[in-house]
Amino acid sequence: MVRAKARHILVDTEAQCQELKSEIENGADFGEIARKHSKCPSGRDGGDLGSFGRGQMVREFDEVVFSADLNSVQGPVKTQFGFHLLEVTERTE
Repeated sequence: MVRAKARHILVDTEAQCQELKSEIENGADFGEIARKHSKCPSGRDGGDLGSFGRGQMVREFDEVVFSADLNSVQGPVKTQFGFHLLEVTERTE
C-alpha cells in the first residue's frame, strides 16, 4: 500500500494561499508559515499531517499528495475546507 507523509497550510482565500506560497519560495520556512497562518490544528506542528494512505484525505488533496514531486510546495489546492499549500515529504510504495 502506498503511503505518504505531508504537511500543509490551510487558509480561507486563494489570494492568501498564493501570497504564502511566494513567501516560502523566497526562503520563508514552511513550518513557521503554517504555525502563523494555518487554520488547521496541524498548524501547531508546522502543518505536519504525519503518514497516511490513499483515500484517507479528501480527493483533491489525495490527487496531489500521491502524484506531486517530493519536497516542493504545491497549491493552491481547493477543498471544502478552504485553500491548501501542500508539501509531500515522503512517499513509500
